[in-house]
Amino acid sequence: MRYNYSDINKYKHIQQSALVFLQRHYVRHIGNDQILFCNTVNYLISSYSLSRAIAEKLTSHAYNELKIAHERRRLDLSASSDTLAIITDSDSHMTWAVPVAVIAGNVIDALGNSQLKFV
Repeated sequence: MRYNYSDINKYKHIQQSALVFLQRHYVRHIGNDQILFCNTVNYLISSYSLSRAIAEKLTSHAYNELKIAHERRRLDLSASSDTLAIITDSDSHMTWAVPVAVIAGNVIDALGNSQLKFV
């Protein structure tokens, strides 16, 4: 299939929309990437009237971007404490100080993340 320039720009925009959706819903689906992937595909289909094949392809590209971004972020154990997690991004050289209580409240105690409690 051949795409013209406007199609490519449209698909880049939709892929960016998929990435934003993935980022927004990532925490709710930690440990179950398949549900997150399927929800993103369904979001693209309903929002942009795409075929399932195109929605899956764009979601796949966006998911790859998400994973690359997350792999750059690392927990700095030497700078962290028992109540504060220090996260660094090797690409942007940004550093975030995240209280462990915030992580617990938004990840561990969040509704739908009961599978994390048994690890």
